[in-house]
Amino acid sequence: MVRFKQVLEIQKIMKNIEQVRNIGTLAHVDHGKTTLSDSLLMAAGMLSPKVAGRALALDYVPIEQMRQMTVKAANISLYHEWNGKPYIINLVDTPGHVDFTGHVTRSLRVMDGAIVVVDAVEGVMTQTETVVRQGLEERVKPLLFINKVDRLIRELRLEPKEVQQGFLQIIKDFNNLIELYGEPGFKENWRVHPLKGTVAFGSALHKWGLTFRRMLDEGIKFSYIVDAYERGYYEELANEFPLYATILDMVIEHIPNPKEAQKYRVPKLWHGDLDSEIGRAMLECDPDGPLVIAVSKVVADPHAGLVTTGRVFSGTVTKGEELYLMGARRTQRVVQVGLYMGPYREEVDFISAGNIVALLGLDAARAGETCVDMDYAEIMKPFERMKYITEPVVTIAIEPKRSSDLPKLVETLRKMAIEDPTLRVHINQETGEYLLSGMGTLHLEIALWDLKRRSGVDVVTSPPMIRYRETVRDEGPVYEGKSPNKHNKFYVNVEPLDETTLELLARGEVYDDQDWRERAKILRKVAGWDTDEARGIWSIDENFNIMINLTSGVQHLREVRDTLISGFHWAVEAGPLAQEPIRGIKVILRDAVIHEDPAHRGPAQTMPAIKNAIFASFLSARPTLLEPILKVDIKVPQDWVSAALGILTKRRGKIHDMKESGLLFHISGEIPVSETVGLSDDMREATKGKAFWSTQFLKWAPVPESMLKDLILELRKRKGLKPTIPRPEDYVKPY
Repeated sequence: MVRFKQVLEIQKIMKNIEQVRNIGTLAHVDHGKTTLSDSLLMAAGMLSPKVAGRALALDYVPIEQMRQMTVKAANISLYHEWNGKPYIINLVDTPGHVDFTGHVTRSLRVMDGAIVVVDAVEGVMTQTETVVRQGLEERVKPLLFINKVDRLIRELRLEPKEVQQGFLQIIKDFNNLIELYGEPGFKENWRVHPLKGTVAFGSALHKWGLTFRRMLDEGIKFSYIVDAYERGYYEELANEFPLYATILDMVIEHIPNPKEAQKYRVPKLWHGDLDSEIGRAMLECDPDGPLVIAVSKVVADPHAGLVTTGRVFSGTVTKGEELYLMGARRTQRVVQVGLYMGPYREEVDFISAGNIVALLGLDAARAGETCVDMDYAEIMKPFERMKYITEPVVTIAIEPKRSSDLPKLVETLRKMAIEDPTLRVHINQETGEYLLSGMGTLHLEIALWDLKRRSGVDVVTSPPMIRYRETVRDEGPVYEGKSPNKHNKFYVNVEPLDETTLELLARGEVYDDQDWRERAKILRKVAGWDTDEARGIWSIDENFNIMINLTSGVQHLREVRDTLISGFHWAVEAGPLAQEPIRGIKVILRDAVIHEDPAHRGPAQTMPAIKNAIFASFLSARPTLLEPILKVDIKVPQDWVSAALGILTKRRGKIHDMKESGLLFHISGEIPVSETVGLSDDMREATKGKAFWSTQFLKWAPVPESMLKDLILELRKRKGLKPTIPRPEDYVKPY
């Protein structure tokens, strides 16, 4: 085990919460986050200055080094002195590629501030917007670092005045994001400003950086930077203006310490009683208060087992402590307390409030878990759910080459899904396929590499398939679903959810295990729901389907409630059109007749009955398929605008906006995921490599009517289903 001398210094000042900062790096892919982190590690003495900027040290997963891309979030604690005073800076390096935004979402929970890295040439891109929006939703304060300034000088050969104009455009675009997504009371103070010292620029590769305020204070002219590159002495810039000092000083000066940050972050992230003992302790970041930990990620270590990473919001965690896991509803004991040092964990005696911790022993914990002192298990409320901005939309079927490897394959996939909740594993019970769903083809490519590395199993995979969703456009009639023994009857219909309710579900304001009174209040007030419907909600699933009970006086309903909910989940997991997941419907139980003998109303009787009734009403309510749509942003020189537009339009793309942005034209629009195969090659060829472009998940939209029938039949054929679209009568007779 590599040991670092900084651990002792870090532990000495850990309880001085004013001297702690929790930050992360956020950016569009390949804008230089991890290269920046190298410079910060160099400052901590963990990297040689000769390799910093090229080592990509926090890309410690082998494929990250091979692909020159961060795919998992990495943590490290740095020791830094500013104005003669020591500080701990807990740093998280996050991925930039859109396929790995789930890691960003989880990492933000432990941060108070973020260094947003923007390429000086490409400017604010789609993923920049995404990560800034994610950060602002978690009340994480942003700072701006404009990277790759050397490209403006060496590649584009811009004059100093033109370079500075480019900076001002990036700052303007960045502040527009804060204005758009920031909350009132925060965005006014969080807009970045060159003269306030909240904007830095430089070259992470060449390890130099400056703030505009320092340039003004010391009379440094930008022509000096240009001259250094033109005359070839730019390496001296790292000695005069070391990047690590510029960034870490900016962080300490402008990012709040955990005690200050938790005063405004806790009310956003936790909706419990702020006047309670736990509420006050978290607001004050009290190291002597009740222990509360918010889990941001869980990683499987081949030697140590599952390692749980989280932020200590209150109290101090020590080895041997018993914690209650609110999501898992289990008690587990802390076996080891650790401090992150890049790819290593240093065992320590304690981690106090306001810091990031690595724990062993909490095997039942998952990302988003709330861990609390056993004495407060009954009164604690969990933290707000993490809100992922995208969904798994690309799927592959996977099977081992040797059938004897199947158990090992399934176990490894299970562990991978624990680490990455945006990676979905599904077994199709009817076809026997093992399906792996991810955010995109790159996400699945990395997952397959990881699967091979962990399990050693050789697998056969299908070509990537697009995951669709099934939904309805009208209210369906009530159908009677009978149990196989004919002794139980359930009267059900389905309706589409309104857009307002879908938005509430997507924002995480309404969810399954929420207190029903709070949930009903929101639905009535915001979405105009009927009181009985809002009160009657039984279950909400991950695809935003809601089961509602509107019966009255039905005998024995309480006894079969759980099996009816299980039947609801069974039905919406794979719809009748093409066994794709159902999304965005209400399933309303109107009435029921239930046999008095428990032997005649078991799951084998009630679950098929409720499922058949749901499917029959579904097929009578103008069912359709939803396809995933990506937002696409393109920045391209004027001469190549028409070529880029041509690529989009021939792939069913839509143009939303087009405007001049600095030296480039900025095109924003949308494109179906199914039309993106080969898009990179076509875009590069059509624009001769001049276009910078990126995509991110935007929405689910109905498949065009002209394509619908053929697509359903194609999906059914691929899955080995009957080559005809089902009818309601295939399930039940109309009521």
